[in-house]
Amino acid sequence: MRRNKHSKQPMATHPPVFALCATIVAVFSVFVVLDTFVLQRTYAVVTQLPTEALAQEQSELNATQDTVDRQDTHVTVGTTRYLNTTVYVVDIYANDATALCAAFANDAYGHNVSDVTSVIAESHDALVAINGDCYGNRNAGYVVRNGVLYREESAGADQEDLVINADGTFAIVREGDVSAQELVDNGAWQVFSFGPGLVDNGEILVDANDEVGRAKASNPRTALGKVSDGHYVFVVTDGRTDESEGLSLLELATFMENELNVECAYNLDGGGSSTLYYDGSVINQPTSSGRSIKERSVTDIVYLAE
Repeated sequence: MRRNKHSKQPMATHPPVFALCATIVAVFSVFVVLDTFVLQRTYAVVTQLPTEALAQEQSELNATQDTVDRQDTHVTVGTTRYLNTTVYVVDIYANDATALCAAFANDAYGHNVSDVTSVIAESHDALVAINGDCYGNRNAGYVVRNGVLYREESAGADQEDLVINADGTFAIVREGDVSAQELVDNGAWQVFSFGPGLVDNGEILVDANDEVGRAKASNPRTALGKVSDGHYVFVVTDGRTDESEGLSLLELATFMENELNVECAYNLDGGGSSTLYYDGSVINQPTSSGRSIKERSVTDIVYLAE
């Protein structure tokens, strides 16, 4: 059958429609990335930390090169080598567990609000500080700081949190087993939601496969632990350099259980965030790539005030 030369040809699909759709998808993808890692939102401003009155009452420091004694606290900072890695251990003896304070960057609870550990520490007259759990780069996971509940959205039933109670007890809990409000009602002073738990009741909780995509194999690490009543430890390891390889989660847990005899220990944000500040200076070698030594901005810290 001959086609009439004047008959209409089938309409072609309009390329502009696909171009518009592709543009929308691209813009949305960029927004998601920016919203996750760049765009800042402040949800609450901390105008007065509950521990400021305590800090004002503390006695004058009697400092030596690596030890500080006060009326209610005793702090010692040491270094050791473990599995080709430099490990910094801060022993803290405090009669009151609420001496373990936390602070947000810019004193603002929010999303992607960040600064380097040393700046946050200095703004709170910290004697010693470590980076926290990077709460502000996530949209879920319990956040309790200095007894105040800021976020009660769960990151999932299996999310492991560290609870530091005002009475000095430590507990590793799963968010599927308890609400954030229940934790506060039961005396929670701090709740961190990075993880995983490393040691509980003197038993190692992780194995060689527990990296959960947050990191692979050996890396800089930051951890918080309890040895006994009134005795707490901050642990920071260097990594990603020729001088210091870094540790896996299992190696970190093993070090804290075997070498420090902790009864409870918990993994905080690591990698380039791992920073130890003491007596006015950063004393470890924080690095994201291994090619340069510098602090990376974080959303929060754990510290002991002067």
